[in-house]
Order: sequence, then C-alpha cells, then structure tokens
Amino acid sequence: QVQLVESGGGLVQPGGALRLSCAASGLTLHYYAIGWFRQAPGKERGGVSCLSRDGGNVNYADSVKGRFTISRDNAENTVYLQMNNLNPEDTAVYYCAAVFKILPAFRRVCLMEAHEYDSWGQGTQVTVSS
Repeated sequence: QVQLVESGGGLVQPGGALRLSCAASGLTLHYYAIGWFRQAPGKERGGVSCLSRDGGNVNYADSVKGRFTISRDNAENTVYLQMNNLNPEDTAVYYCAAVFKILPAFRRVCLMEAHEYDSWGQGTQVTVSS
C-alpha cells in the first residue's frame, strides 16, 4: 500500500522557518518524480516545488524561489521542503505527491501540475502569523 505522510507543519512567525517532511512507504521514492503543493482556504491547490526522479531537475514557484528548497534522502525514503523567511502568504495546507517515472526518458521530468500526480499525502498545516 502506497502511503505518503507529511509532517513538520505548525505555527511560525513571519521570517521564521520550517522543514516539512514527506515519508514514503510502499514505494521507493527514487523511482518517482516528487512534488510539493499547497492549498490556502478558498484557493486552488498549486505547485510549490518539484524534483525529478534522478534528482537533477528541480523547479520552484516564483513566489518561493530563493526561500524554499526541496531535497530527498533516498536512505530514509523521505522528501523534504525547507522553508525559510516565511510570510503570511505561505499559510496553507502543504501536500507532497509522487508519480512513478521509472523509464529513462522520464528521469528528469519535474512536474508542477497537480493532475500529473497519482499518490498524495494527507497534508500538513503551515500557519505564518505574528
């Protein structure tokens, strides 16, 4: 059974930092393209960052470039999202997602659209407020 479990969310003051984790079970993450998404109340789920299967291609939403960093620990089968210099506009539920991309032709695929993914975590709340 494929399972993605996010953790690390919470309440942080503006300018603060959090590191989100996405622990995978039932799948081996280095065979998958990975994405982080977020959804604020009343808004659509949007892409925050993505990481290709081979780790060589990453992308970030313009709103988080220079502040967020995506990474993967193959030994821990976990993906991380380091979020620095947080601001209230970052408040949302954050989700990780995965899609199987074993074929060599897709090893550098980095996807920022939610519909491209078929495995999702339950989300973790991030609230940035003073």
